[in-house]
Amino acid sequence: MEPQITTDGHGLNSFMEKLLDGVEVKWIALGNDNFVEVANSGRKPVKASLRVAGETPYYGANNIQDYVDGHTHDGEYVLIAEDGSASLENYSIQYATGKFWANNHVHVVRGKSRLNTRFLFHYLSIVSFIPFLSGGGRAKLTKGKMVEVKIPIPCPENPKKSLEIQTEIVRILDKFTELTAELTARKKQYNYYRDQFLSFEEGEVEWKTLGELCVIGDGLHGTPAYDDNGDYYFINGNNLENGKIVFTEKTKKVNDSMFEKHGIVFTAKNTVFLSINGTIGNVSFYENEKIVLGKSVAFFKIESSSLQLRYLFYFLQTDFAKRYFESNKTGSTIKNLGLKALRAFEIPIPLIAEQARIVAILDKFDALTTSLTEGLPREIELRQKQYEYYRDLLLSFPRPEEIDV
Repeated sequence: MEPQITTDGHGLNSFMEKLLDGVEVKWIALGNDNFVEVANSGRKPVKASLRVAGETPYYGANNIQDYVDGHTHDGEYVLIAEDGSASLENYSIQYATGKFWANNHVHVVRGKSRLNTRFLFHYLSIVSFIPFLSGGGRAKLTKGKMVEVKIPIPCPENPKKSLEIQTEIVRILDKFTELTAELTARKKQYNYYRDQFLSFEEGEVEWKTLGELCVIGDGLHGTPAYDDNGDYYFINGNNLENGKIVFTEKTKKVNDSMFEKHGIVFTAKNTVFLSINGTIGNVSFYENEKIVLGKSVAFFKIESSSLQLRYLFYFLQTDFAKRYFESNKTGSTIKNLGLKALRAFEIPIPLIAEQARIVAILDKFDALTTSLTEGLPREIELRQKQYEYYRDLLLSFPRPEEIDV
């Protein structure tokens, strides 16, 4: 089974027709223990302050939150968010191998001898979990509902052929994800070099708090009156992306002179923005139409001649800054980074000429990695869409009568 398929997927349709020709597909529930192992009993949440540093990834609902000593699981598994998924429409599904630690915000499952775990991962990535969720603001996927989710098993009466089909589908989809992973690795490499440029030896430069250098505030606390014909876009933390402020069909407009009186209208040419509520740490510029900020965005207006604007923009994106934000956020369900903590944050201040040199170098990297129309993010976006298209095509099995196998 070796189709001639290019990176744009040419030849895939005819190959899949041959692969699945005459094959029966039956649907089984995740709770069917002939096919699926649910390994939730090993999960163990540990507060950040009590974790012992190590090399084992510590998984939460959406990503790796830490690296710790010890492990709860060892092997190949799929992690399904129990609660706290960053998106309900694109529900959080993670793939974990080797030794790892799972907290209680993920369900831990894997395929048995008749189900390829990687096939399970790819399929669950297209499942709509919304009908199975309960609760309000923090929707929850209980174990009782999770085990009701149905998955397709091609050719179930012939386990050998079934696994061959599953494995071939996985091989094709993994080709696409490998391309995306390679591009993402290049972006991580840029982040590494950025942090190196912004690291200094002890005593090499002066350190100052942002409160000494900037006016720092946040946006409107409350909901404004929206107006489709308004003069200003109303911006929250989810509008900050890849160093820019982006607009979607969900971005609201407002039209009220009170915002100018309150000082939260920006043309943004001399301002840096940071998401501080829910999603924390996205840093952005904006240089076009006027905007009004919501409370989930902080602004930094520089008032000192010793700090260059884009130097601050880049430094707020470093791992050093992210660790500070992580250690100073508060709240149980929805996290918040307070203005007091931001004003107390100390950053290194080299001579302004050195800041300009660093910025000139990082601007060149930035053009490759954060442009919305060219460079790595655009290529990554295209590859991801390509993967999603063929994933949906490969995994769109017809739904026959549902029976247990």
